[in-house]
Amino acid sequence: MPSVIHGMLKEEKERNLELQVIYSREIESLPKGSVMVKRISGKDYYYLKYWRNSKAHMDYLGKDEALIEKIRYETKRRKHLQDVIKRLKMEYKEICKIVKD
Repeated sequence: MPSVIHGMLKEEKERNLELQVIYSREIESLPKGSVMVKRISGKDYYYLKYWRNSKAHMDYLGKDEALIEKIRYETKRRKHLQDVIKRLKMEYKEICKIVKD
């Protein structure tokens, strides 16, 4: 007969996988890279810098400060979620060592 703790760990294992899927989907909708500023002739120009196919790319973001802040927030959110998923995967491995079904 399984213990209460075993049941809780099974539930936590399922919850962990669900969170990994939810966060992965959210990451797919967020922009890659980071916002960088180039100062040219005393004016600031904002770019989204990211890697694709082993090459660095920079997309000009324009002058809309609200858009720039939104993209800055989204890129930080993406990095945060990637860290969260990394920790969830480590926790999942630990749970799997204990719960073998």
